[in-house]
Amino acid sequence: MRFLLALLFVFPAALQAQMNDVTITVDTLTSNTYMLTGRGGNIGIYMGQDKVYMIDDQFAPLSDKIKKTIATLTDKPVSFLVNTHMHGDHTGGNANFNSDETTIVAQDNVRKRLQERGQKNVADQKLSQSDYEKSLPEITHADGMTFYEGDEIIMLMHVHNAHTDGDTQVYFVNENVLHMGDTYFAGRYPYIDINSGGSIDGYIAASKNALMIIDDETQIIPGHGRPSNKKELQGFVTMLEDIRSIIQKEIDAGRSLDEVKNNSSLLAKYDETHGKAYINPERMREAVYRSLKMGN
Repeated sequence: MRFLLALLFVFPAALQAQMNDVTITVDTLTSNTYMLTGRGGNIGIYMGQDKVYMIDDQFAPLSDKIKKTIATLTDKPVSFLVNTHMHGDHTGGNANFNSDETTIVAQDNVRKRLQERGQKNVADQKLSQSDYEKSLPEITHADGMTFYEGDEIIMLMHVHNAHTDGDTQVYFVNENVLHMGDTYFAGRYPYIDINSGGSIDGYIAASKNALMIIDDETQIIPGHGRPSNKKELQGFVTMLEDIRSIIQKEIDAGRSLDEVKNNSSLLAKYDETHGKAYINPERMREAVYRSLKMGN
């Protein structure tokens, strides 16, 4: 994830060059709902009767490719763009999508963190004032909100201190599609951003929140990874709870952070299946240890 965030601060020409070979692919989930994959967080697209809803927007240099891909699905403009949280691989395109036709929506803390980051980037001349202003969500919610689009009910649910302190899960009720943002990494260890308010206990609670509202037919768009389902999410929660228990026992036994980080046997039963992506086994052990020690 540091690599993804670091991309935001690479010289623009170099960043653009890194994105030139990225292809935006489409998974059709229902006749109205799609998942777009490029580089960064998975994008959700929902075609309503009158409006198009978009969930997350990846990195700024990919915006033109993403717009062209959306245009193959609909000729309607995006009416609402929901940020599931503040990380740049989910919000980097905000300024490019924000327009008179498109309104950005997010949880309160997302706007606050984008303000902090954006103001610093403006001061460092890494971002123009106009792009900074366009990058900010124009509508925010504290604990959730609901859109009614024809017969569809679109629920935005804030889950507390999970991946960050500003996570939103988006559930399209009749489509039976749930976008979980980075509160779910399918088939891999998750990134728990402790420095931005994330925690292992909040992460587990967020997954359980999702399990309470979905059924066996629900299609899940994870923040990263392939489209998923309830059974796979249940397995993910079981794994996280087991990992939490393993690391807590190490803490109770007086083990130090370095001892836990260097003990490759602790999570060995999950490392082969989930430890091959960005969050490797050592980083997973460290994140859970730090979270538990901080009381998160």
